[in-house]
Amino acid sequence: MARAYVGLGANLGDRAATLRRAIDLLAERPAIDVVGVSSFRETDPVGYLDQPRFLNAAVVVETSLTPSALLAALLDVERELGRVREGPRYGPRTVDLDLLLMDDVVLDEPGLELPHPRLHERMFALEPLAELDPELVVPGRGPVRQLLLSLQSSP
Repeated sequence: MARAYVGLGANLGDRAATLRRAIDLLAERPAIDVVGVSSFRETDPVGYLDQPRFLNAAVVVETSLTPSALLAALLDVERELGRVREGPRYGPRTVDLDLLLMDDVVLDEPGLELPHPRLHERMFALEPLAELDPELVVPGRGPVRQLLLSLQSSP
């Protein structure tokens, strides 16, 4: 079984209900066992600023799926919850599920990069990971706690 970390976000509709439903849908999938859920935190948008604030969280799952099969399951959950991929990049969305880490896998293939390529730059993703596992290390980048400290001390 592999251990994977999934980031969740939503900024349209009932954000908390959507994130809870996404977690439930993940847990219902064969070969995915949700073993930890971070607290939900409200965050400012990144990249495209003219939109509502996000509610973000992360889950840790144990799975026998490959990284690409797990990503496919995440995309299925997004579609089931009404996610459409139209509008500006980083724009408003009903739900967003990102595969952030999967064990110590380093992968770069079309449509899937592990660890997530911008994870080390995103406090809204690192904070819930640190909550789930204070000793977590991002392959090639270092401990999550250190990454957070460097973001917090940046001007």
